[in-house]
Amino acid sequence: MPTDCISFQSSGYFSKLMQDYLDQKAELKPLYNNFPTLENFEKQLTEKAANFDNANRIPLVDTLKNQYQNIDISDATKQNIELLALQNTFTITTGHQLNLFSGPLYFLYKIISAINLTKELKLKYPTYNFVPVYWMATEDHDFDEINYFNFKGKKFRWNKESTGPVGRLSTEGLAEFFEIYSLELGSSTNAGTIKKWFEEAYLKHDNLADATRFLANTLFANQGLVILDADDANLKKAFVPFVKEELTEQTSFKAVSKTIEQLSEYSVQVNPREINLFYIEDDLRERIIFENDKYIINNTRISFSKEEIFTLLERNPEKFSPNVIMRPLYQEIILPNLCYIGGGGEIAYWLELKSFFDAVNITFPILLVRNSVLLTTEKQAKKADQLGLSWKDLFTKPAHLTNAITHKISPFPIDLTPQKEILAKQFQYLHELAAQTDQSFTGAVKAQEVKQTKGLENLEKRLLKAQKRKLQDQLQRVTDLQCELFPNQSLQERQTNFSEFYLEKGEQLIPLLIQKLKPLESNFDIITI
Repeated sequence: MPTDCISFQSSGYFSKLMQDYLDQKAELKPLYNNFPTLENFEKQLTEKAANFDNANRIPLVDTLKNQYQNIDISDATKQNIELLALQNTFTITTGHQLNLFSGPLYFLYKIISAINLTKELKLKYPTYNFVPVYWMATEDHDFDEINYFNFKGKKFRWNKESTGPVGRLSTEGLAEFFEIYSLELGSSTNAGTIKKWFEEAYLKHDNLADATRFLANTLFANQGLVILDADDANLKKAFVPFVKEELTEQTSFKAVSKTIEQLSEYSVQVNPREINLFYIEDDLRERIIFENDKYIINNTRISFSKEEIFTLLERNPEKFSPNVIMRPLYQEIILPNLCYIGGGGEIAYWLELKSFFDAVNITFPILLVRNSVLLTTEKQAKKADQLGLSWKDLFTKPAHLTNAITHKISPFPIDLTPQKEILAKQFQYLHELAAQTDQSFTGAVKAQEVKQTKGLENLEKRLLKAQKRKLQDQLQRVTDLQCELFPNQSLQERQTNFSEFYLEKGEQLIPLLIQKLKPLESNFDIITI
């Protein structure tokens, strides 16, 4: 293979908005603060240090110590938690849903992007400390998005009902799920490790937040990763003034709505509501709506007067949950954060938020698109070489790739352009002749030209189809390889669980990824394992 990476822009899997952001198009510059380069972090450090309320470090450290009290953690993670109390310590944050057993592969890539960026920053700015943070999306309530993962082409789904925040969801019932999954894993040493991780995470912890923390800590503790569950009354005290403003002024709705107008040529990722907050209890997460001078909890009989809801907010801030618009603000209030790392869809909605951050005077973080990876075996790489395929070829959509390969390996040209050019010259003479005679002949020439040109185009299509049939065996090998690398015609990192590759690579998998991935390089990496 000629290269082990291709640019995000040329991969074909990034939206126009993300491509324009990565290209730093001038029209998007008002929508972000500092672009993610190593040099720009100096400015971000200065801005965040001046804007962040250091009093929020104390509850942050206390909360983390409390959340980690029943879990064995590495010295690196302990040290990073303690460092968060210091004013020269800053975080690099990524967030992810509580997908069952980590969900798709990009769970790893997000966290590794954060870990590796902190290492680069420490080398560049040694007088500061940088801590990688995984923000668990414990307050989400869309359980159907996270209750499964794919393993070797099979979907393993946890059949359970959930209506409240998923972090509080009981893990009861996962023992039966584990038995079925265990059978698929086999009996190798690596399979035994995977089984142990699943069992200790999900069968020995009472809720999904604790289970996910245990798993992420097991995978990354030696890298100093700090895992945060922000569904916490102590942390939400700092968020109270911003919740009050949201309830009374709807600042986020006004600011984000104006930004969306600026993004009219793009597909908008999220739309704000008038109040971008939920009311939560263990089995409930519903929107807060203001109607008839009362705050109503959607789909319930619960309602509050203005005075009642403000009293509740002061006493029980944990009952107020930010939605996708407000969550980034909550994150940047409680963390001394410099940069948020996310996928293309996440960065797209963050780009809607800068005007809102400006309105409430909170520093907007640097936005970094996470690392993306295609994992391939040596056998697959060799097969691609034998078929004369580049990685860029394999990223091409299947129909386009098949057409291109047919043209490439056909022993004769399938392109009838020379014949079309000859035909065009013949009709040029006829048009000149028609100009010298009756108008009716001109119309006949035009009609015949259209008919014969279309006939050649149809013959070209039929010739391509005929060659596809003749070259079917070779094309099938191309198709089979692409299906292996892009399951369900989608990115591997969005489909496959890490355990499938851990079975083969074992404990070398994560260190290999950490070694290979460079967070500030906007490339889609191809890594042979």
